[in-house]
Amino acid sequence: MYKFFVKDEQIQKDIITIKNEDVNHIKNVLRIEINENIQICNIKNSQNYLCKVIEENTNYIKCEIIKLISQTTEPNTYIHVFQGLPKFDKMENIIQKLTEIGVCEITPLIMERCIVKLDKSAEEKKIERWRKIAEVAAKQSKRDVIPLINNCTNIKNMYNNIKDYDIVITAYEEENEQRVKDVLEKYKNLENLKVAIIIGPEGGISAEEIKELRNNNSKIVTLGKRILRTETAPIVLASIVLYELNDI
Repeated sequence: MYKFFVKDEQIQKDIITIKNEDVNHIKNVLRIEINENIQICNIKNSQNYLCKVIEENTNYIKCEIIKLISQTTEPNTYIHVFQGLPKFDKMENIIQKLTEIGVCEITPLIMERCIVKLDKSAEEKKIERWRKIAEVAAKQSKRDVIPLINNCTNIKNMYNNIKDYDIVITAYEEENEQRVKDVLEKYKNLENLKVAIIIGPEGGISAEEIKELRNNNSKIVTLGKRILRTETAPIVLASIVLYELNDI
């Protein structure tokens, strides 16, 4: 069953009105007809509804609420990935896959060895596109929230953001001993944890940055004997975190 997101004001009693580009997608791409069922999620509170399409128009589609859906697809663990800004379209793939896994927030991180440099105009266009990719991936994977895609930040500003997290984990290719499993062992029976994950860009994380991360209470971990690409590492690490916390 197809899923769509709406704003709170689009829900009036037992009727939900779908607007904007979703209208064309429903009518002309998916070819959903009157009396077919779809799932609709309120962006504000993540409440899901089973709905029936009752009216189609050029500008809107009206749906009747059949029932509330109580089951959620969201993990108990809140994962925020700080991703060293990569080249080309790698960030798009990272955002898509992290959304599918269940990550709640993603921040592009400007680090010492980042190759890509974005000016303000280019950054705004990229962020807009990345947010759309997250929305589409959330629909496809039947998430109850669309992950937050933040503006780019630098590593020093990041330290203020990670102070309130229960666990901060950094993947580092030169770490050989401490595993993700070791870091998470004492947290396994806890719920509603906030976990920050830090991943370097193509060139990796510099020794000075690792030193600063250690000083800011980040746990430095290995992801195994092989070196992973920057677009592979966050997917692997986020998956391990959810698995080890019994949140898959």
